[in-house]
Amino acid sequence: MPIKVTMPALSPTMEEGNLAKWMVKEGDSVAPGDVIAEIETDKATMEVEAVDEGTVAKLVVPEGTEGVKVNALIAVLAEEGEDAGAAAKAAEGGSDSKPEPKSEKPAKEEAPAAKPEAKPAEAKAAPAGDGERVFASPLARRLAKEAGLDLSAISGSGPKGRIVKADVEAAGKDGSAKAAAAPASAPAAAQAMSDDQVMKLFEEGSYELIPHDSMRKTIARRLVEAKSTIPHFYLTLDCEIDALLALRKQLNEAAPKVKTEDGEKPAYKLSVNDMVIKAHAKALAMVPEANVSWTESAMVKHRHADVGVAVSIPGGLITPIIRRADEKTLSAISNEMKDLATRARSRKLKTEEFQGGNTAVSNLGMFGIKDFAAVINPPHATILAVGAGEQRAVVKDGEVKVATVMSVTLSTDHRAVDGALGAELLAAFKKVIENPLTMLI
Repeated sequence: MPIKVTMPALSPTMEEGNLAKWMVKEGDSVAPGDVIAEIETDKATMEVEAVDEGTVAKLVVPEGTEGVKVNALIAVLAEEGEDAGAAAKAAEGGSDSKPEPKSEKPAKEEAPAAKPEAKPAEAKAAPAGDGERVFASPLARRLAKEAGLDLSAISGSGPKGRIVKADVEAAGKDGSAKAAAAPASAPAAAQAMSDDQVMKLFEEGSYELIPHDSMRKTIARRLVEAKSTIPHFYLTLDCEIDALLALRKQLNEAAPKVKTEDGEKPAYKLSVNDMVIKAHAKALAMVPEANVSWTESAMVKHRHADVGVAVSIPGGLITPIIRRADEKTLSAISNEMKDLATRARSRKLKTEEFQGGNTAVSNLGMFGIKDFAAVINPPHATILAVGAGEQRAVVKDGEVKVATVMSVTLSTDHRAVDGALGAELLAAFKKVIENPLTMLI
Protein backbone atom coordinates (compact mmCIF):
# COMPACT_ATOMS: atom_id res chain seq x y z
CA MET A 1 0.00 0.00 0.00
CA PRO A 2 1.52 3.39 -0.96
CA ILE A 3 2.68 5.67 1.84
CA LYS A 4 1.56 9.26 1.43
CA VAL A 5 3.97 12.00 2.56
CA THR A 6 2.16 15.21 3.38
CA MET A 7 3.24 18.75 4.18
CA PRO A 8 4.00 18.64 7.92
CA ALA A 9 2.95 21.21 10.50
CA LEU A 10 6.35 22.37 11.72
CA SER A 11 4.93 24.80 14.26
CA PRO A 12 1.60 25.27 16.05
CA THR A 13 0.77 28.31 13.91
CA MET A 14 1.84 26.95 10.53
CA GLU A 15 -0.91 26.74 7.89
CA GLU A 16 1.21 26.50 4.76
CA GLY A 17 4.85 26.42 3.70
CA ASN A 18 7.12 26.60 0.69
CA LEU A 19 8.79 23.41 -0.56
CA ALA A 20 12.25 24.87 -1.00
CA LYS A 21 14.28 21.79 -1.91
CA TRP A 22 14.04 18.03 -2.25
CA MET A 23 16.95 16.14 -0.66
CA VAL A 24 15.91 12.89 -2.37
CA LYS A 25 14.92 11.88 -5.88
CA GLU A 26 12.47 9.33 -7.27
CA GLY A 27 13.83 5.82 -6.82
CA ASP A 28 15.80 6.61 -3.66
CA SER A 29 15.32 4.45 -0.57
CA VAL A 30 14.59 6.30 2.67
CA ALA A 31 14.41 5.27 6.32
CA PRO A 32 12.94 7.00 9.38
CA GLY A 33 15.17 9.94 10.31
CA ASP A 34 16.52 10.57 6.78
CA VAL A 35 16.27 14.22 5.68
CA ILE A 36 14.03 14.31 2.62
CA ALA A 37 13.22 17.99 2.08
CA GLU A 38 13.76 21.59 3.15
CA ILE A 39 10.59 23.51 4.01
CA GLU A 40 10.38 27.29 4.34
CA THR A 41 7.81 28.41 6.91
CA ASP A 42 6.78 31.94 7.74
CA LYS A 43 9.82 32.34 9.99
CA ALA A 44 12.51 29.77 9.20
CA THR A 45 13.86 27.14 6.83
CA MET A 46 13.76 23.66 8.36
CA GLU A 47 14.72 20.15 7.36
CA VAL A 48 12.00 17.50 7.21
CA GLU A 49 12.79 13.90 8.15
CA ALA A 50 11.13 10.76 6.85
CA VAL A 51 8.97 8.92 9.39
CA ASP A 52 8.36 5.82 7.26
CA GLU A 53 10.61 3.40 5.40
CA GLY A 54 10.19 2.95 1.67
CA THR A 55 11.22 3.92 -1.86
CA VAL A 56 10.42 7.35 -3.29
CA ALA A 57 7.78 6.52 -5.91
CA LYS A 58 6.85 10.07 -6.87
CA LEU A 59 7.69 13.65 -5.86
CA VAL A 60 4.27 15.23 -6.25
CA VAL A 61 5.20 18.84 -5.45
CA PRO A 62 8.15 20.34 -7.37
CA GLU A 63 10.95 22.24 -5.68
CA GLY A 64 10.22 25.94 -5.28
CA THR A 65 6.45 25.56 -4.93
CA GLU A 66 5.01 28.21 -2.62
CA GLY A 67 1.91 28.13 -0.44
CA VAL A 68 1.65 24.35 0.02
CA LYS A 69 -1.08 23.76 2.61
CA VAL A 70 -0.38 21.68 5.71
CA ASN A 71 -1.45 18.04 5.03
CA ALA A 72 -1.30 18.46 1.22
CA LEU A 73 0.26 15.45 -0.55
CA ILE A 74 3.87 16.23 -1.48
CA ALA A 75 5.36 12.78 -2.18
CA VAL A 76 4.56 9.07 -2.34
CA LEU A 77 6.65 6.20 -0.95
CA ALA A 78 6.34 2.57 -2.02
CA GLU A 79 6.57 -0.04 0.71
CA GLU A 80 9.04 -2.89 0.52
CA GLY A 81 8.15 -5.18 -2.38
CA GLU A 82 5.62 -2.73 -3.81
CA ASP A 83 5.95 -1.50 -7.39
CA ALA A 84 6.87 2.21 -7.34
CA GLY A 85 4.85 3.05 -10.46
CA ALA A 86 1.75 1.33 -9.14
CA ALA A 87 2.15 3.07 -5.76
CA ALA A 88 2.36 6.49 -7.43
CA LYS A 89 -0.76 5.85 -9.52
CA ALA A 90 -2.70 4.50 -6.56
CA ALA A 91 -1.84 7.55 -4.44
CA GLU A 92 -2.69 10.05 -7.17
CA GLY A 93 -6.01 8.34 -7.68
CA GLY A 94 -6.93 8.94 -4.03
CA SER A 95 -8.41 11.97 -2.36
CA ASP A 96 -5.16 13.88 -2.10
CA SER A 97 -4.30 16.21 -4.94
CA LYS A 98 -1.26 18.17 -6.01
CA PRO A 99 -1.40 21.74 -4.69
CA GLU A 100 -1.11 24.54 -7.21
CA PRO A 101 1.56 27.21 -6.65
CA LYS A 102 -0.04 30.46 -5.53
CA SER A 103 1.52 32.40 -8.37
CA GLU A 104 -0.23 30.37 -11.07
CA LYS A 105 -3.85 31.20 -10.18
CA PRO A 106 -5.75 34.12 -8.73
CA ALA A 107 -6.49 33.77 -5.03
CA LYS A 108 -10.16 33.02 -5.56
CA GLU A 109 -9.32 30.15 -7.95
CA GLU A 110 -6.58 28.65 -5.80
CA ALA A 111 -6.72 24.86 -5.63
CA PRO A 112 -8.11 23.54 -2.34
CA ALA A 113 -5.82 21.97 0.19
CA ALA A 114 -5.51 18.21 0.01
CA LYS A 115 -8.19 16.35 1.91
CA PRO A 116 -6.63 14.89 5.06
CA GLU A 117 -6.99 11.20 5.80
CA ALA A 118 -8.17 11.80 9.35
CA LYS A 119 -10.19 14.47 11.03
CA PRO A 120 -8.47 17.89 10.68
CA ALA A 121 -7.02 18.11 14.17
CA GLU A 122 -5.42 14.68 13.80
CA ALA A 123 -4.11 15.15 10.27
CA LYS A 124 -1.88 17.99 11.46
CA ALA A 125 -0.08 15.69 13.89
CA ALA A 126 -2.88 16.58 16.27
CA PRO A 127 -2.15 18.19 19.62
CA ALA A 128 -2.80 15.93 22.57
CA GLY A 129 -4.38 17.15 25.75
CA ASP A 130 -1.04 18.44 27.01
CA GLY A 131 -0.33 20.40 23.80
CA GLU A 132 2.12 17.85 22.34
CA ARG A 133 1.78 16.75 18.71
CA VAL A 134 0.55 13.25 17.92
CA PHE A 135 2.57 11.36 15.30
CA ALA A 136 0.86 8.58 13.36
CA SER A 137 1.34 6.79 10.05
CA PRO A 138 -1.05 7.70 7.20
CA LEU A 139 -2.65 4.25 7.45
CA ALA A 140 -3.13 4.61 11.20
CA ARG A 141 -4.79 8.01 10.71
CA ARG A 142 -7.17 6.62 8.10
CA LEU A 143 -8.11 3.61 10.24
CA ALA A 144 -8.63 5.85 13.28
CA LYS A 145 -10.96 8.08 11.29
CA GLU A 146 -12.98 5.16 9.99
CA ALA A 147 -13.30 3.71 13.50
CA GLY A 148 -14.10 7.09 15.12
CA LEU A 149 -11.05 6.91 17.37
CA ASP A 150 -9.15 9.80 18.96
CA LEU A 151 -5.45 9.50 18.04
CA SER A 152 -4.37 11.58 21.04
CA ALA A 153 -5.74 8.83 23.33
CA ILE A 154 -3.69 6.06 21.65
CA SER A 155 -0.18 5.06 22.71
CA GLY A 156 2.21 4.48 19.82
CA SER A 157 4.54 1.49 19.56
CA GLY A 158 6.36 2.59 16.40
CA PRO A 159 9.67 4.48 16.09
CA LYS A 160 9.82 7.47 18.47
CA GLY A 161 6.33 6.62 19.76
CA ARG A 162 4.69 6.84 16.34
CA ILE A 163 1.17 5.37 16.17
CA VAL A 164 0.93 2.47 13.69
CA LYS A 165 -1.85 0.20 12.41
CA ALA A 166 -1.55 -2.33 15.26
CA ASP A 167 -1.98 0.42 17.87
CA VAL A 168 -5.22 1.63 16.27
CA GLU A 169 -6.59 -1.90 15.97
CA ALA A 170 -5.80 -2.59 19.64
CA ALA A 171 -7.45 0.65 20.74
CA GLY A 172 -10.53 -0.19 18.69
CA LYS A 173 -10.92 -3.52 20.44
CA ASP A 174 -10.84 -2.15 23.98
CA GLY A 175 -12.83 1.01 23.11
CA SER A 176 -10.46 3.27 25.06
CA ALA A 177 -9.98 5.90 22.38
CA LYS A 178 -13.46 6.80 21.20
CA ALA A 179 -13.42 10.35 19.87
CA ALA A 180 -14.94 12.94 22.18
CA ALA A 181 -17.77 15.11 20.98
CA ALA A 182 -16.67 18.37 19.41
CA PRO A 183 -16.86 21.33 21.79
CA ALA A 184 -19.56 23.91 21.23
CA SER A 185 -18.44 26.66 18.93
CA ALA A 186 -17.45 29.98 20.50
CA PRO A 187 -19.61 33.03 19.94
CA ALA A 188 -18.86 34.75 16.65
CA ALA A 189 -16.33 37.56 16.97
CA ALA A 190 -17.05 41.04 15.70
CA GLN A 191 -16.34 41.24 11.99
CA ALA A 192 -13.71 43.61 10.63
CA MET A 193 -14.31 45.62 7.47
CA SER A 194 -14.25 43.46 4.35
CA ASP A 195 -11.68 44.03 1.62
CA ASP A 196 -14.38 45.50 -0.61
CA GLN A 197 -15.48 47.92 2.10
CA VAL A 198 -11.91 49.11 2.58
CA MET A 199 -11.20 49.50 -1.15
CA LYS A 200 -14.32 51.59 -1.72
CA LEU A 201 -12.88 54.27 0.57
CA PHE A 202 -9.99 55.02 -1.79
CA GLU A 203 -9.89 56.40 -5.30
CA GLU A 204 -9.17 53.76 -7.92
CA GLY A 205 -5.64 54.07 -9.26
CA SER A 206 -4.35 55.89 -6.16
CA TYR A 207 -2.75 52.79 -4.65
CA GLU A 208 -1.06 49.48 -5.38
CA LEU A 209 -1.89 46.13 -3.76
CA ILE A 210 0.94 44.19 -2.08
CA PRO A 211 -0.26 40.65 -1.22
CA HIS A 212 0.42 39.46 2.34
CA ASP A 213 3.12 36.81 2.67
CA SER A 214 2.78 33.93 5.13
CA MET A 215 4.79 35.73 7.83
CA ARG A 216 2.61 38.83 7.76
CA LYS A 217 -0.55 36.69 7.87
CA THR A 218 0.76 34.78 10.88
CA ILE A 219 1.77 37.95 12.72
CA ALA A 220 -1.64 39.50 12.05
CA ARG A 221 -3.50 36.42 13.27
CA ARG A 222 -1.44 36.05 16.44
CA LEU A 223 -1.76 39.74 17.32
CA VAL A 224 -5.54 39.59 16.96
CA GLU A 225 -5.61 36.43 19.10
CA ALA A 226 -3.37 38.01 21.75
CA LYS A 227 -5.35 41.25 22.04
CA SER A 228 -8.69 39.41 21.88
CA THR A 229 -7.96 36.71 24.45
CA ILE A 230 -5.41 38.25 26.86
CA PRO A 231 -6.51 41.01 29.28
CA HIS A 232 -3.53 43.35 28.90
CA PHE A 233 -2.50 45.55 31.83
CA TYR A 234 0.23 48.19 31.52
CA LEU A 235 2.76 49.59 34.02
CA THR A 236 5.37 52.27 33.20
CA LEU A 237 8.28 53.70 35.17
CA ASP A 238 11.55 55.54 34.53
CA CYS A 239 15.01 54.12 35.19
CA GLU A 240 18.22 56.11 35.53
CA ILE A 241 20.92 54.37 33.52
CA ASP A 242 24.05 56.50 33.97
CA ALA A 243 25.65 53.83 36.17
CA LEU A 244 24.71 51.15 33.64
CA LEU A 245 26.27 53.10 30.76
CA ALA A 246 29.45 53.62 32.76
CA LEU A 247 29.70 49.91 33.63
CA ARG A 248 29.02 48.92 30.03
CA LYS A 249 31.86 51.17 28.83
CA GLN A 250 34.22 49.77 31.45
CA LEU A 251 33.38 46.14 30.64
CA ASN A 252 33.73 46.66 26.88
CA GLU A 253 37.12 48.34 27.31
CA ALA A 254 38.27 45.41 29.44
CA ALA A 255 37.14 42.75 26.94
CA PRO A 256 40.00 40.39 26.04
CA LYS A 257 41.05 40.07 22.40
CA VAL A 258 40.48 36.86 20.45
CA LYS A 259 41.93 35.85 17.10
CA THR A 260 39.50 35.57 14.18
CA GLU A 261 39.82 35.24 10.41
CA ASP A 262 39.62 39.03 10.22
CA GLY A 263 42.29 39.59 12.87
CA GLU A 264 42.01 40.23 16.58
CA LYS A 265 38.63 41.32 17.91
CA PRO A 266 37.12 41.85 21.37
CA ALA A 267 35.66 38.66 22.86
CA TYR A 268 32.38 40.53 23.36
CA LYS A 269 30.80 43.95 22.91
CA LEU A 270 27.92 44.57 25.31
CA SER A 271 24.88 46.57 24.27
CA VAL A 272 22.34 48.23 26.53
CA ASN A 273 19.82 45.66 25.31
CA ASP A 274 22.06 42.80 26.51
CA MET A 275 22.02 44.35 29.98
CA VAL A 276 18.24 44.87 29.82
CA ILE A 277 17.78 41.17 29.02
CA LYS A 278 19.91 40.19 32.00
CA ALA A 279 18.17 42.66 34.32
CA HIS A 280 14.72 41.42 33.28
CA ALA A 281 15.76 37.79 33.80
CA LYS A 282 17.25 38.62 37.21
CA ALA A 283 14.07 40.48 38.19
CA LEU A 284 11.99 37.40 37.35
CA ALA A 285 14.29 35.32 39.56
CA MET A 286 13.71 37.86 42.35
CA VAL A 287 9.92 37.77 41.85
CA PRO A 288 9.25 34.12 40.87
CA GLU A 289 5.47 34.51 41.22
CA ALA A 290 5.60 36.67 38.06
CA ASN A 291 7.61 34.11 36.09
CA VAL A 292 4.50 32.25 34.96
CA SER A 293 2.29 31.30 32.04
CA TRP A 294 -1.50 31.06 32.11
CA THR A 295 -3.49 27.95 31.25
CA GLU A 296 -7.19 27.43 31.95
CA SER A 297 -6.47 24.56 34.35
CA ALA A 298 -3.33 25.72 36.17
CA MET A 299 -0.65 28.37 36.51
CA VAL A 300 2.64 27.31 34.92
CA LYS A 301 5.42 28.51 37.24
CA HIS A 302 8.79 28.46 35.48
CA ARG A 303 12.04 27.56 37.19
CA HIS A 304 14.21 29.61 34.81
CA ALA A 305 13.92 32.89 32.91
CA ASP A 306 13.81 32.17 29.17
CA VAL A 307 13.70 35.64 27.62
CA GLY A 308 12.51 36.20 24.06
CA VAL A 309 13.94 39.23 22.27
CA ALA A 310 12.02 40.91 19.46
CA VAL A 311 14.12 41.11 16.27
CA SER A 312 12.95 42.95 13.17
CA ILE A 313 13.46 40.97 9.96
CA PRO A 314 12.37 41.65 6.37
CA GLY A 315 8.59 41.35 6.23
CA GLY A 316 7.93 41.08 9.94
CA LEU A 317 9.18 40.20 13.39
CA ILE A 318 10.58 37.15 15.17
CA THR A 319 11.44 36.54 18.82
CA PRO A 320 14.49 34.31 19.36
CA ILE A 321 14.92 33.14 22.95
CA ILE A 322 17.84 33.41 25.36
CA ARG A 323 17.33 30.30 27.49
CA ARG A 324 18.15 30.53 31.21
CA ALA A 325 19.15 34.16 30.86
CA ASP A 326 19.06 34.49 34.65
CA GLU A 327 22.05 32.11 34.89
CA LYS A 328 24.17 33.44 32.00
CA THR A 329 26.89 36.08 32.07
CA LEU A 330 26.47 39.35 30.20
CA SER A 331 29.13 38.33 27.67
CA ALA A 332 27.39 35.00 27.01
CA ILE A 333 24.04 36.76 26.52
CA SER A 334 25.64 39.31 24.19
CA ASN A 335 27.34 36.76 21.94
CA GLU A 336 24.31 34.46 21.87
CA MET A 337 22.03 37.36 20.99
CA LYS A 338 24.26 38.45 18.10
CA ASP A 339 24.24 34.90 16.70
CA LEU A 340 20.47 34.50 17.07
CA ALA A 341 19.75 37.88 15.48
CA THR A 342 22.04 37.16 12.52
CA ARG A 343 20.44 33.78 11.84
CA ALA A 344 16.95 35.20 12.41
CA ARG A 345 17.46 37.75 9.62
CA SER A 346 18.54 34.98 7.24
CA ARG A 347 15.67 32.74 8.44
CA LYS A 348 18.02 30.04 9.69
CA LEU A 349 16.67 29.67 13.23
CA LYS A 350 15.56 26.26 14.47
CA THR A 351 11.97 25.98 15.67
CA GLU A 352 13.00 25.55 19.30
CA GLU A 353 15.06 28.76 19.11
CA PHE A 354 12.03 31.02 18.65
CA GLN A 355 9.10 29.09 20.14
CA GLY A 356 8.25 29.02 23.84
CA GLY A 357 9.99 31.14 26.44
CA ASN A 358 8.28 32.77 29.42
CA THR A 359 8.70 36.50 28.78
CA ALA A 360 10.05 38.90 26.17
CA VAL A 361 11.85 42.20 25.64
CA SER A 362 11.00 44.64 22.85
CA ASN A 363 13.44 47.55 22.49
CA LEU A 364 12.72 50.49 20.19
CA GLY A 365 15.16 52.82 21.89
CA MET A 366 17.52 52.72 18.91
CA PHE A 367 14.79 54.44 16.89
CA GLY A 368 14.44 57.24 19.43
CA ILE A 369 11.08 55.99 20.73
CA LYS A 370 10.55 57.35 24.24
CA ASP A 371 7.96 54.85 25.44
CA PHE A 372 5.41 52.37 24.07
CA ALA A 373 3.36 49.33 25.10
CA ALA A 374 4.10 45.95 23.53
CA VAL A 375 1.62 43.13 22.81
CA ILE A 376 2.08 39.94 24.84
CA ASN A 377 3.17 36.90 22.85
CA PRO A 378 1.43 33.76 24.23
CA PRO A 379 2.31 31.67 26.21
CA HIS A 380 4.15 34.57 27.86
CA ALA A 381 2.43 36.46 30.67
CA THR A 382 4.67 39.54 30.38
CA ILE A 383 6.61 41.60 27.87
CA LEU A 384 8.90 44.54 28.62
CA ALA A 385 8.87 47.49 26.19
CA VAL A 386 12.07 49.56 26.36
CA GLY A 387 12.39 53.15 25.20
CA ALA A 388 15.40 55.33 24.42
CA GLY A 389 17.77 56.54 27.12
CA GLU A 390 17.76 60.33 27.08
CA GLN A 391 19.03 63.11 29.26
CA ARG A 392 16.24 64.57 31.40
CA ALA A 393 15.98 66.98 34.30
CA VAL A 394 15.41 65.13 37.57
CA VAL A 395 15.03 66.40 41.14
CA LYS A 396 17.45 64.97 43.71
CA ASP A 397 17.63 66.23 47.29
CA GLY A 398 15.64 69.29 46.30
CA GLU A 399 17.97 70.17 43.41
CA VAL A 400 17.40 69.85 39.66
CA LYS A 401 20.06 67.69 38.04
CA VAL A 402 20.55 66.02 34.67
CA ALA A 403 20.35 62.21 34.40
CA THR A 404 20.09 59.68 31.58
CA VAL A 405 16.61 58.22 31.92
CA MET A 406 15.04 55.25 30.14
CA SER A 407 11.27 54.65 30.25
CA VAL A 408 10.09 51.03 30.34
CA THR A 409 6.54 49.65 30.13
CA LEU A 410 5.59 46.20 31.34
CA SER A 411 2.57 44.60 29.68
CA THR A 412 1.08 41.81 31.79
CA ASP A 413 -1.57 39.16 31.32
CA HIS A 414 -3.79 40.27 34.20
CA ARG A 415 -5.07 36.71 34.70
CA ALA A 416 -1.56 35.59 35.68
CA VAL A 417 0.25 38.76 36.77
CA ASP A 418 -2.05 41.35 38.29
CA GLY A 419 -1.24 45.00 38.92
CA ALA A 420 0.46 44.63 42.29
CA LEU A 421 2.58 41.67 41.19
CA GLY A 422 3.51 43.44 37.96
CA ALA A 423 4.53 46.52 39.94
CA GLU A 424 6.74 44.34 42.16
CA LEU A 425 8.42 42.84 39.09
CA LEU A 426 9.00 46.24 37.50
CA ALA A 427 10.41 47.61 40.78
CA ALA A 428 12.85 44.67 40.88
CA PHE A 429 13.91 45.44 37.30
CA LYS A 430 14.50 49.10 38.21
CA LYS A 431 16.59 48.08 41.21
CA VAL A 432 18.83 45.87 39.06
CA ILE A 433 19.14 48.26 36.12
CA GLU A 434 20.05 51.20 38.41
CA ASN A 435 22.53 49.05 40.38
CA PRO A 436 24.12 47.20 37.46
CA LEU A 437 26.96 45.64 39.48
CA THR A 438 24.36 43.17 40.80
CA MET A 439 24.25 41.67 37.28
CA LEU A 440 27.85 40.50 37.76
CA ILE A 441 27.10 38.57 40.94
